[in-house]
Amino acid sequence: MSTPGSEGPEARGTSTLRRELTIPTPSGTIQGDLVLPFRARGIVVFAHGSGSGRGSPRNRRVAKVLEDAGLGTLLLDLLTREEAEIDSLSGRFRFDIPRLSERLTAAVDALPAHPETVGLPAGLYGASTGGAAALLTAAARLEVVRAVVLRGARSDLAGPGIHGVRAPTLFLVGELDPEVHAINRVSLAEVGGPKQLVVVRGASHLFEEAGALEEVAHRTRDWFLKYFPPLPRREGRL
Repeated sequence: MSTPGSEGPEARGTSTLRRELTIPTPSGTIQGDLVLPFRARGIVVFAHGSGSGRGSPRNRRVAKVLEDAGLGTLLLDLLTREEAEIDSLSGRFRFDIPRLSERLTAAVDALPAHPETVGLPAGLYGASTGGAAALLTAAARLEVVRAVVLRGARSDLAGPGIHGVRAPTLFLVGELDPEVHAINRVSLAEVGGPKQLVVVRGASHLFEEAGALEEVAHRTRDWFLKYFPPLPRREGRL
C-alpha cells in the first residue's frame, strides 16, 4: 500500500489523518480514501454497492459518523479506473463478487504494512453487492476481521462462502425492501458468531427516506464500538 506524503503517528500529533491510498491487488491497482482520527479505536473498510465507489454520498455520511466516534474509515474503489468506465456502460463487473472480494481482502491485508494502521482492529461495512464481498472477506480473514455491518446487502451472492463467517455480523435492511429482507433472513441463519438483523422502519433499499440513513449510521457505529477492543489506558499524569 502506498501513501503520498505519508507521515508517522507522532508527526501528526492529535490531528485527523487523511490520505488517498494506492493498493496493489493480484488483478489490478485500486484507490482508497483513508480517514484516521487520533488514537482511533479501529478501522472500518467500506465495500460499496453496484455501480458505486468511494465517492458514494451515502457511505460518506455513514463514514463521518464513525469518524466522529473515533473510528478510522477506508472507502475504496473496488474496480480499477478502466473497469469502472466499462462497468458504467455495461454493468460488466458490479456483480463479479469474487473480483470484488479479492480486492477487499487485499486492502485488509495491506493494513498491517502501513505505519498509520498497523495494529488497528479491522471491520467491514458492505452495501448491496459490496455486502457479499464483505462476507467472503470476513470468512477468508477470520483472525483479522472483528465485526461486519451490512446495509441492504445482496448477501445471497456470497454463495456457500457465507458459512465461514464467524465475526459478529449486523444486517440492516429497509422495511420497504421485501426482497432483500427475505434474502437477509436466510443469510442470518447461515453466518456464525453473534448476529442480528435490524429492519429500519419506513426505509427503502437506498435508505433515502428522512432519518433512515442516520439510523443506519448510528447502529453501524454502535456495532463496531461494541466489538472493537477498548483503547489501552495511557500512562502518565491524569
